[in-house]
Amino acid sequence: MSARLNPAARLAGQLWFQVLLATLAGVALGVLAPHTGARMKPLGDAFVALMRVLIAPVIFCTVVHGIARMSDLRRVGRVAIKALVYFELITTLALIFGLVAVNVFKPGAGMNVDAHALNATAVAEYAGRAQHQSVVQYLLGLIPETFVGAFAHPEVLPALAASILFAAALSAVGPRGRPIVELVDALSQVFFRMVGIVMWVAPLGAFGAIAFTVGSFGAGSLVSLGKLLIEFYAVSLAFVVLVFGAVAYALGVSLWRLLGFVREELVIVAATTSTETVLPRLIEKMERLGCEETVVGLVVPTGYSFNLDGTCLYLATAVVFLAQATHTPLSIGQQLGLLAVMLLTSKGAAGVAGAGFVVLAGTVAAVGGIPIASIALILGIHRLMSEALTFVNVVGYCLATLVVARWEGALDTGVMAQQVGLRPARAAAAVSTRRG
Repeated sequence: MSARLNPAARLAGQLWFQVLLATLAGVALGVLAPHTGARMKPLGDAFVALMRVLIAPVIFCTVVHGIARMSDLRRVGRVAIKALVYFELITTLALIFGLVAVNVFKPGAGMNVDAHALNATAVAEYAGRAQHQSVVQYLLGLIPETFVGAFAHPEVLPALAASILFAAALSAVGPRGRPIVELVDALSQVFFRMVGIVMWVAPLGAFGAIAFTVGSFGAGSLVSLGKLLIEFYAVSLAFVVLVFGAVAYALGVSLWRLLGFVREELVIVAATTSTETVLPRLIEKMERLGCEETVVGLVVPTGYSFNLDGTCLYLATAVVFLAQATHTPLSIGQQLGLLAVMLLTSKGAAGVAGAGFVVLAGTVAAVGGIPIASIALILGIHRLMSEALTFVNVVGYCLATLVVARWEGALDTGVMAQQVGLRPARAAAAVSTRRG
């Protein structure tokens, strides 16, 4: 009987569907009982905290096991350089895309906001933290005081750097290090099992996170700043379809099938507004798509700090929106300068609590002219905008891994084509080419 479950039973047993139902229930609670919904925040926070516990060990095991099996350590540097080149190209494109869209649709035009009438104390904390978040300080902060401290850091790059250093040394040791490699491989399987266990409570975490969001910021924010939300969601969707769609097509990947392949992760980040909750699962899924372990271990964690396409769309949209709302003129030259500033400030978005909003405050302060108090305008809907930007970020991580793996010759195109290929005929051709 169990082998012949009806479609409804099979659907109910899938994690993405359970998370989706929990998300809808959270929305309903937030709308019908806002105060109760706001009190559900600990459920979401607990789930995010559980996943964060596993991020550093998963990165360590994946990177060490992958690199230690390679004989040519120069390849590690080559993969890193290719990844950074792709990251800079696509994030620059995201910033340009966002700037063009916000200038065309002008969501802030006509608001006639008097910045002096805004409550500056509401954003004082974010502005203060932004002043201490320069690019140099951010990069220096990635160097931990101790080796163990690298794995207690809230940012993924210190753990990645320590893992690469350990793996390079382990590889140089030669045969004597093989028992350690086997131990790391065994630990990797244990940690991924732990990820699977934690994912059992993903629906509960999604319910709590979205109930808090809607209960705290929902109705009033949606009405007053609905035009900005609609514009940003539309721009995010257009970027995914046009830019990511073009990249996927060039790879021979069906964007729709790729989204289906990571649907569980997309639903989770949409509810929790945190991409950290799915980092371990993205590493596992990219390997299942045919990407070599070493490439996945380098590209995915590094992308969490340097490949923030959704965050770039958010920064470009939000900064120009604030200029429009406060009647602050920005010439083409100033906006080109703004693009250069955001290329730097966006790199710190993953290393700060409340990252996107803190980086927005830092960007506004760096640009000058736009009243810093004006960021209070979007404080209430920042979390709602985060649902779109985290969605874009996750899709960007996946495509970046496939691009770099293909570029490096570390992608099994047959496996990729079977999983997310454009069409069966192309998949079959890719499999036969691979075998030949």
